[in-house]
Amino acid sequence: MSTNEVDSVSGDNDRDTDGPSFADLGIDDRILAAIADVGYESPSPIQAATIPPLLAGSDVVGLAQTGTGKTAAFAIPILMGLEATGRTPRALVLAPTRELAIQVAEAFGRYAAHIPGLHVLPIYGGQSYGVQLSGLRRGAHVVVGTPGRVIDHLEKGTLDLSQLQYLVLDEADEMLKMGFQEDVERILADTPTDKQVALFSATMPAAIRKISKQYLHDPVEITVKAKTSTATNITQRWVQVSHQRKLDALTRVLEVESFEAMIIFVRTKQATEELAEKLRARGFSAAAINGDIAQNQRERTIGQLKSGSLDILVATDVAARGLDVDRISHVVNYDIPHDTESYVHRIGRTGRAGRSGEALLFVAPRERHLLKSIERATRHPLTEMQLPSVEDVNAQRVTKFGDAITENLASSNLALFRKLIEDYEREHNIPLADIAAALAVGSYDGDNFFMEPEPEPVERPQRDRTPRERPARRFDEERQGGGSHHRATGTELATYRISVGKRHRVVPGAIVGAIANEGGLRRSDFGHISIRPDHSLVELPAQLPEETLEALRRTRISGVLIQLQLDQGPPQHRSLTRGPRRERDGVKRPERRKPRS
Repeated sequence: MSTNEVDSVSGDNDRDTDGPSFADLGIDDRILAAIADVGYESPSPIQAATIPPLLAGSDVVGLAQTGTGKTAAFAIPILMGLEATGRTPRALVLAPTRELAIQVAEAFGRYAAHIPGLHVLPIYGGQSYGVQLSGLRRGAHVVVGTPGRVIDHLEKGTLDLSQLQYLVLDEADEMLKMGFQEDVERILADTPTDKQVALFSATMPAAIRKISKQYLHDPVEITVKAKTSTATNITQRWVQVSHQRKLDALTRVLEVESFEAMIIFVRTKQATEELAEKLRARGFSAAAINGDIAQNQRERTIGQLKSGSLDILVATDVAARGLDVDRISHVVNYDIPHDTESYVHRIGRTGRAGRSGEALLFVAPRERHLLKSIERATRHPLTEMQLPSVEDVNAQRVTKFGDAITENLASSNLALFRKLIEDYEREHNIPLADIAAALAVGSYDGDNFFMEPEPEPVERPQRDRTPRERPARRFDEERQGGGSHHRATGTELATYRISVGKRHRVVPGAIVGAIANEGGLRRSDFGHISIRPDHSLVELPAQLPEETLEALRRTRISGVLIQLQLDQGPPQHRSLTRGPRRERDGVKRPERRKPRS
């Protein structure tokens, strides 16, 4: 095995301009055009080291953290060598989570923008089988999937890997941590022996080394030593907020935080326009820039930001490249970036010219793994913050109202309006305070001047239970006397039964990995796990959505359908001597009539 060790450095520059260009790597014009569309100028270190051996046909083992640009490192050479004919998959990428599978599939789509007729399909747990089956029937040249769902399609006979040219294991160590080793090895065994394999992992544990020796042929090993760092003069904070509440959360931050100018980063061009319009409707000075905006309009918008006539810019990563405005005091990651390199570039837009800067990251509950990746790669823990409360917002609105009065008292036009008001007071005999309030009504929306508290969640009424019905219980409740709530998060938990146990040789990691991946859950959603001889008991949130329950019922662990269902607890002990039928179970029943003789 040949080895190659390179450094990955990220800072204010978008790419490493001292190394080779993409054209120097022998990439064809179609993909070069797509790379230019994305905004990449030169390859990252792992791309420069990985693309040549993959183009030469070698297997590759890449040791690199998330955020070093490894997706392009394997996607570009695969797209160049792919035979985009027929309907059978030619490339398979295995990823540990649905989020990474979607991200990788989107990246393939961007790099293949100028390759006509090439189809990319993500398949993962939690998504309807119908969508995936339709995509496979139409034909998918590149399939990006999670191990559990790929196994399902193989068993159903809906995924044919017989014509596979390329196989990629992305974040292989994470897949093994989540209990997918058996699934990964089974998939590898079902693929042609003459395929080209690329394996990427942040670490090289013994299990990964074993897979490399067994399934890769004389691979080139590339190690990227990440040196991604962020400026020390930037305060980095994060807040957990669901997707539905992001706009409300952003509004609170804008009202309470003192900022000079701000860039808000979102993922898509459409999102820049939509968010900027919503902010303007709420009274903020905001504009959007994205790849579709003409250069003269872009320059005019940035000029307004520099001059102070515009305070908020909503942008995509590509549109913000090369943006250098000293007065930007805050960067808000409204949509969390999927790679740490983008995060570093984004927050580098503040803290310029020796100033201090503020960076805020919105994290949805299912995106906590991306937060951890950012902290690992930057070696800089982010500080969790609490969103401003309704009281904080209202207090700030009162303060700004008073500040506006104080500022207007210094106006040169004060004498003119004082005379007009005094004349109105004498003519109509109205107190000055009422006149001032009336003028304020004309300038402010009184109905919405104060933010209203959010309504309390409505509790569902508990239905009466018959004596034979039992609520879902914690399986350690009788033993420990505890309530059914997660200790760390306070989430109400219920006990679920799955049809795999010790005889199936399952371990807690395999259960967590399969259920988290297929159901879109986080590791923090799990309570206790008890593995019994022929089944297991798992604590999960009591209020799981129906689509999540449906996906988990179809989930397999070690090839066995888990058939997830609420556990009804142990059966009640019954007396060995049955009493009269009408007395049994405490329910009076009619006596049987004796048969006529």
